[in-house]
Amino acid sequence: MWIKKKEIEQLSEFVKGYSSGEELDIRVNKEGSFNILKNDIYALVNTKNEQIKAVEAERDSLSDYMADISHQLKTPITSMMIMADLLEEAEPEKQEEFIHNIQISLNKMEWLVGALLKMAKLDAHAIDFIKNDIRTSELLEAVKPSVAILLDIHNLTIELKQDCIIHCDKRWTTEALTNIVKNAIEYSPDGSVIEIDSGENPMYSWISVRDSGMGMDKTEYAALFKRFENSTNENGFGIGMPLALSILKGQGGDIDVDFGGKGEGTIFILKFFK
Repeated sequence: MWIKKKEIEQLSEFVKGYSSGEELDIRVNKEGSFNILKNDIYALVNTKNEQIKAVEAERDSLSDYMADISHQLKTPITSMMIMADLLEEAEPEKQEEFIHNIQISLNKMEWLVGALLKMAKLDAHAIDFIKNDIRTSELLEAVKPSVAILLDIHNLTIELKQDCIIHCDKRWTTEALTNIVKNAIEYSPDGSVIEIDSGENPMYSWISVRDSGMGMDKTEYAALFKRFENSTNENGFGIGMPLALSILKGQGGDIDVDFGGKGEGTIFILKFFK
């Protein structure tokens, strides 16, 4: 088999171009061992390029992620440092207030670090979800201890319309459902009802959470599941909803939103595909 010098030079130029970041295409739709070799080399180079781009994107994402974490931790740490400096010379009543505020900040930081570690595991696909058939009522009972105080403060009640069997990981789904319910509490007026429903169809089973608010503006949707961006609560971090979505997607599911409005509250629908 004779190989033309020009073809070898072209292949050499392609390899050199790859090394310097150029994008060339040497594929040919012809028979012959050398042409097959050229196509194989192109496929290999293209695969490597895609891998490099993925690594670079992951690096940039990690950099942004660390910047967000640093920003979120900076405020409570700075606040605690100031209060600690003033603590020794403060009046007894003020000392008690400072200590109480420091404890609150520590609790917030503990929750944030825990949530970020969970998200890191989910992002790295390092979670083995153990799915079983769980009733919605059982999931709701697991959620209630985490939201009991908030419900009491705002005189809110949770009502389950229809019980259903959901095939999911109980522990992680409880985490996701808790964050969705907390969001519903945040947007519901005092003395109102948060409505939980569930059901199934040929494609998926589902759990819905309806708040008693005024509905959501569609312009808010873009930031809804973006980390650190969607929290109207001054004590929040804007991480609960993104964490819930990551948990659902980790189980092969998703979360849909009915924006409500005109007297209807927002509905979050947790989907568990079959």
